[in-house]
Parts: sequence; C-alpha cells; structure tokens
Amino acid sequence: MTDCLFCKMVSGEITPDTVYEDDHVLAFRDINPQAPLHVLVIPKQHVATLNDLDEDHAGLVGKMMLAAASIAQQEGVAEKGYRTVINCNADAGQTVFHIHLHLLGGRPMHWPPG
Repeated sequence: MTDCLFCKMVSGEITPDTVYEDDHVLAFRDINPQAPLHVLVIPKQHVATLNDLDEDHAGLVGKMMLAAASIAQQEGVAEKGYRTVINCNADAGQTVFHIHLHLLGGRPMHWPPG
C-alpha cells in the first residue's frame, strides 16, 4: 500500500522509534503515548483490519502477540502487568488502517478502558 503510514515505516521511507523488529513484525513507540510504555506492534504484511484476516494470517497474529510479550519483558513491565489492544475500524478507534497491536504498560490500567 503506497499511501499506508505503517507500510512506509516497514519500507524504511519513514523511520519510527523502533524497539523490536524481525522478519514478520515491526514495533515502535507511539508518537502520542497513553501510558509510560506505549508501543505499536505491526505486521510487515499489510492487512487493513481484523476483519480482513483469514486462516493464513493466524501465525502472523501469533507473532505480533509473541513480540508484545518479548517487548514487555525487555521494557520491564511484564511482571507487574501490561495491556494489549487491537482496535477494529473507526468506531473502535482505529485511525491507521493497517492492523496494529497497542502494548501499554508502566502504570495501573483501569476497566472499562473507554
């Protein structure tokens, strides 16, 4: 996707504050953090929303979750706790239409979230 902000990060056209990268995912600090730790984990493959996933993407979503757990450990929030969130479409708060997981930590999280 030539106009996708996150695809531009994957291609190197835009340089995010990267905290993790492997062959399948890229993770970087959110530019508008909602917690002391706020990282976005994205697949390198463009998928617009959760509604666009199919069976072939199951491993990809698993890799996103494994990356989030690894980053939480690396950033020192794993033991106290952290939250992962994936928004789907505008009513849920998705503003960039390339699936992404929010990893939030470093403070107590409240419920319901919003």
